[in-house]
Order: sequence, then structure tokens, then C-alpha cells
Amino acid sequence: MTGWTIFRYFLRRYLVTVAQVLGTILIVAYLVDFTEFARRAGNLPDYTFAKGIYLSAMRMPMIAMLVWPFIALIAGMLTLIALNRRYELVVLRASGVSAWQFLLPICSGALLVGSFAVGVVNPIAAKSLETVREMEVAFRGWAPNSDELRVPWLVESAPDGDTVIGATRTARSGLLLGDATFLRLDSAGNLVERYDARSATLERGAWQLEDVQRSSLNEEQTRFATLRLPSSLDPAFLENHLVDPEVIPFYELPANIERAQHMGMRTDRFSMHFHSLLALPALMVAMTLIAATASLRFARMGQSATLLVGGVLSGFLLYVALITFTAFGNVGFLPAPIAAWSPVAAAFFFGVTLLLHMEDG
Repeated sequence: MTGWTIFRYFLRRYLVTVAQVLGTILIVAYLVDFTEFARRAGNLPDYTFAKGIYLSAMRMPMIAMLVWPFIALIAGMLTLIALNRRYELVVLRASGVSAWQFLLPICSGALLVGSFAVGVVNPIAAKSLETVREMEVAFRGWAPNSDELRVPWLVESAPDGDTVIGATRTARSGLLLGDATFLRLDSAGNLVERYDARSATLERGAWQLEDVQRSSLNEEQTRFATLRLPSSLDPAFLENHLVDPEVIPFYELPANIERAQHMGMRTDRFSMHFHSLLALPALMVAMTLIAATASLRFARMGQSATLLVGGVLSGFLLYVALITFTAFGNVGFLPAPIAAWSPVAAAFFFGVTLLLHMEDG
């Protein structure tokens, strides 16, 4: 009974700390994001204060997913430091409770928080990010940051000549293009017409262009409110070719991977994203173990500052390793399971080994 009481107490302390850390990070991130977005989009005719507030709020779930591993690291360190400062860990050690026994509820909490992120936060983040991108496409004259700029150029072949299609943004799994450009070529490869549209939506058998300007060599520029361009592109192909894995909820990724494989397309990015999410709960536990190595003996050792800095650096190095292995997995250099799980396994065994050395000699 005493063990269950201690387990619940430590678990509650950890979860409360996670909520506090997450809330603090999101408040700061929201203020920075809203300020930056208002600076960049404030002069656009379609921008309003309410839209700025809404768009920044819709970006918060995805930002939460990006910082989730660091939440485990920071919350684990803060929880153990607080318990040490109140001598609660000292009393438990004196009563015969080992470090592994009071780390169990904290690691269990990290596992729960990681599972919650994958099962609940990720689908919300995916849908909200898709909504944000659709609204950004609707902003007239919107210029994204250089790191947001993507130009997914496609070549659609036809008997009478090819059409080269490009855009600065995509939404709706690639079916909606923002600031789209269509270059129509003749059978000899010469430019015939150019269409610049505020947005373009792929429907069955045609592209629906909005706010279009047509240019050609022999005619003056012409503007159209709407215009349809015939197309033989399959929406399913475009979805798998242009879609960003981040806008696909975790539950839908296996079906998207299978569909892309049936179409003969590469699935490295989708598989990597799926296994990264699958490994997130284990990554949270690994981050918690790293936090324990840095703060478990905080109150009794004279090297507290060194240990804390070492813990933060270890977490940062793990994050760098994750980014590196993710890049390898995205391009197919490493199989997705190996790229996603190798850094997590290495961090887990590093934390366990160091704790065994610290606690059991």
C-alpha cells in the first residue's frame, strides 16, 4: 500500500510539472509566433487581428510536438530537483527505497505523456497545421519565410505538349496550391502560355484556378476571376507526391504508406515520420533517465551545476542525433525503423548504465 501511495504521489508531481513546463513553453511560443506573424502579414489586405490570433493558436499543437522530448527532460529534472530540495528522496533512501523504485513512477509518467502526444496531440496538430496552411494560401500576397518556401514543380505530360506546374505552398494534402504557376509548352518544348494564380485546386479532370493572370508571347496579359485548365493528374498521386507527412495523423500513416507503395512511389518520409512517432514514448523515457543522471543526487553532491549542464547537453546531443538520423531515414539512406529507434535505444542504455554506476557502483 505504501509503495502504491508513493507511486501515485511521484506520478502526480511529475504530471503537474509536465503541465507547467508545457504551458510555459506554449505561452512564450505563442507570443513570439503571433508577434512574428503580425509583423510579416500585418499589411496584407486579408489580414485581421482575429485571424492572427487564430492562426497562431492553431500552430501551437505542432510546436508542442516539436518540443515534446525536451518537456520530458526539463520536467524530469525539475521534479527530481524539487524532491531533493525538500529531502523527500533522502527520506526514501533512508527507509530502504532504491532509486529505481522512485524513478519508476516518473518513467511511467513519461511513457503516458509520450503516448498521449502520439494518440491525441499528433492528430490535433496534423489537422490544425493543415488548416493553417489552407488559410495562408488564402492570404493575397503572402510571402512565407525562406525555410517555409517549397516549390513542388511537376511536369504533366500530354500529346500536344507538357505543362510545368509550380507553387510556393501546398495544402489539402497537395490538392491545393498557393501562388501557383502553370507553364504550358508545345510539342517542341516552346513556351506557349503562362498562368499565375492565387490558388489552384485539383478536381477530377481539371485544375480550378482562382484570381488568374494569363500571359502569352502574342497577346496582352489577361486576368480571370476563375479559370479551369484540363488535367489528367490523379488526385491520389498528387496527394502522395506533395503531401507533408506532418499533416497526416498518426492513425492514417499506415494506410498512406500502403497506398503510396501500391502506386510505386517512395515512402521513406512517411515511414520515417511513422516510426519517429512510434518511438516517441520510448524517447520520453530515455530523456527522463538522462534527466535523472543529472539531478537525482542534486542535493547531496557538490557538482550539481556540472551535472545539470551535462544533462542538458546530453539531451541536446540526443536531439541532434535524432535530427541527423531522421534526415538519413527521409532520403532512404537508413531503414526507417533503424533511423528512428537507434538514437532512442542508445540514449536509453546510456541513461541506465550511468544510473547503475551512480547508484549501485
